[in-house]
Amino acid sequence: MTSVELTDEAIARIERDDKVINAICVPDFDRARAAALRADQARSSGENRPLLGIPVTVKECYDVAGLPTTWGLPPHRDYLPAEDAVQVARLKAAGAVILGKTNVPLGLQDIQSFNEIYGTTTNPWDPDRTAGGSSGGSAAALAAGFGALSIGSDLAGSLRTPAHFCGVHAHKPTLGLTANRGMVAPTEPALPVDLDLAVVGPMARSARDLTLLLDVMAGPDPLTRGVAYELALPPARHERLGDFRVLVLDEHPLIATGAAVRAGVRRVADALVDGGARVERHSPLLPDLTEAATLYMQLLISGSVARFPLDTDEQLRTRVAGLSADDENLDAVRLRALLFSHRDWLAANHRREVHRHGWRRLFTEFDAVVCPITPTPAFPHDHHPNPMERRIAIDGVEYPYFDQFVWAGLATMPGLPATAIPAGRSPEGLPVGVQLIGPMFEDRTPLRLAELLEPATGGFRAPQQGAEAG
Repeated sequence: MTSVELTDEAIARIERDDKVINAICVPDFDRARAAALRADQARSSGENRPLLGIPVTVKECYDVAGLPTTWGLPPHRDYLPAEDAVQVARLKAAGAVILGKTNVPLGLQDIQSFNEIYGTTTNPWDPDRTAGGSSGGSAAALAAGFGALSIGSDLAGSLRTPAHFCGVHAHKPTLGLTANRGMVAPTEPALPVDLDLAVVGPMARSARDLTLLLDVMAGPDPLTRGVAYELALPPARHERLGDFRVLVLDEHPLIATGAAVRAGVRRVADALVDGGARVERHSPLLPDLTEAATLYMQLLISGSVARFPLDTDEQLRTRVAGLSADDENLDAVRLRALLFSHRDWLAANHRREVHRHGWRRLFTEFDAVVCPITPTPAFPHDHHPNPMERRIAIDGVEYPYFDQFVWAGLATMPGLPATAIPAGRSPEGLPVGVQLIGPMFEDRTPLRLAELLEPATGGFRAPQQGAEAG
């Protein structure tokens, strides 16, 4: 097929199916068709670039010259950046055809994707359920066949959770591996800032395509390290499934894991055993999960409120003062983190370094950790205006909405790479995914493990209702 044919087919599919899914919030079809024509001309003249002629989508929070960047924030609905984000420039340099931008939650601050400007993205498997967030539009687009690849970002599972909910693949790179300049809130300057916790990364329908796209995205910002600098990631630790040593987790001390997700973890564990891998369920080297969740919430909330300041400081101080000194549940942790001082953050950051050292020790005995991404498959849309009052139901028992972040935070807090893979379906027929956490800067290890597991666990399957993805 030609790129023009692929692009026209993707556009036709979007025009047919996206009225219900609402994944593509900013289409760019005219420029996509022109880029596809140029790609076909380049291919006919012998050019061969990694993504030459491949239709892709881009999360709305990335700057694309000539298209709005809003982050779903109504005051910025008309903001048009003048330059491409560094990752958009890399996509174009690799020959990709950008179909448009995908939907996000308000300020990227949710694991659902809805906002006042662009509306709600629905799950291609069930329109009454969320596609996830904050890269929910990208995951829904992939599941529905709206392009072959997408790029997103991840601070609180924002790549992995939508992949889990929509039945596709995603990879959260090691912190600092992928340059993020131009993935910035509207009207702020696009500077080469080293973000804490947050990364940008690839999404795809197969593990092999994840690796292809990561190779395009990886490497430092040329503004900080020079255009000649190249980052060489080490190869995967193993090439055969039977050589991997894997720790499997499905229980967390702070939140239940739903039966459907447990079953997904079990399917992956069984595939590992059947393939000859060494599989363990416990290890004394695993860093403490309760402290890991606490540190993650402290770093996440204090960083978020620094970017999006609250104007209710005195009320917060009164609420925090009313907390019992021995109240250490995650609601209390989040509330205290809203008022973190720099000294508080430095103390949490020091504990993070202790955890990183613990993970280094664990990865001398294991090559990867398999665990949930969230405790449940995709849940029904919940647009309660106060997220702190939302609840997540896990097998009939309700928990605070943000407590479900603890599994995603397990890799995010220490900055480890994590690959989200499909792991079958729930009894209701919804996708279930798990994550494969790997050693820092050894991203190719969980990616290779994902590729080896794909035949056994089923990989991507087109939704059986909603869009007829191909």
